[in-house]
Amino acid sequence: MSNPQSAVRNPQLVALVTGAGRGIGRAIALELSAAGYALAANYRADRASAETLAEEIRGRGGCCEPFQADIGVAADRERLVQLCAERFGRLDLLVNNAGQAPARRDDMLEATEESFDHLMAVNLKGPYFLTQRVANWMLEQLEKKTIPAGRIVFITSLSAYATSTNRGDYCISKAGLSMAAALFADRLAGRGILVVELRPGIILTDMVAKVKEVYDKRIAEGLVPERRWGYPADIARAVRAIANGDFDFCTGARIDVSGGFQLQRL
Repeated sequence: MSNPQSAVRNPQLVALVTGAGRGIGRAIALELSAAGYALAANYRADRASAETLAEEIRGRGGCCEPFQADIGVAADRERLVQLCAERFGRLDLLVNNAGQAPARRDDMLEATEESFDHLMAVNLKGPYFLTQRVANWMLEQLEKKTIPAGRIVFITSLSAYATSTNRGDYCISKAGLSMAAALFADRLAGRGILVVELRPGIILTDMVAKVKEVYDKRIAEGLVPERRWGYPADIARAVRAIANGDFDFCTGARIDVSGGFQLQRL
């Protein structure tokens, strides 16, 4: 195993990806590593997957440090930022990817406050206050010229605007996160920090495994105009374009990566 301490000295660019161990987050981490970024790969519980990701990136000559933290917990968020500062000394890009689906798809007339509170903590409150902390650190780095620019990406969902009455808490958390992205874009505009929202469509990950057959049929029938599943790599390539600076005059943009799902058709 390579020595992570020696690998992270003076990296050119550093990205923090939350929820990086699996699914979309893992694909984003791999794509950013290929683009030359050193990775702070956050995970909440699945340490094995995060370690496997780190080993894969290191095996390709890249740099990746897995950091455990529950984004929904304030102390964990602070510890995560401190670990990034200690190990890397800088942060150029934050990708707010971590999120959870409801444990059960309950009709909104029967859904529980416990589920609502949990999803708000992880999907909305967590990334909101992590972004607050990181944005302040990025502003300090810009003042010191430690980084040339800061970039922040919010991974939301088509559920920010498309209703699902059997998971209302999830939809509300993503709609709130979409507004959080707009608010941070407004507040940081002109300060050297770009903020962009990516709205994934129906993406084939373990999160949708239980309903895959249902969506296979609906996608074939035209629910998605491109008539295919989205893949984590589709989201990862969009993040890489933002990380490369290709969208630096697009702060506040909402980019649908959904195969045309967002189209309103007659």
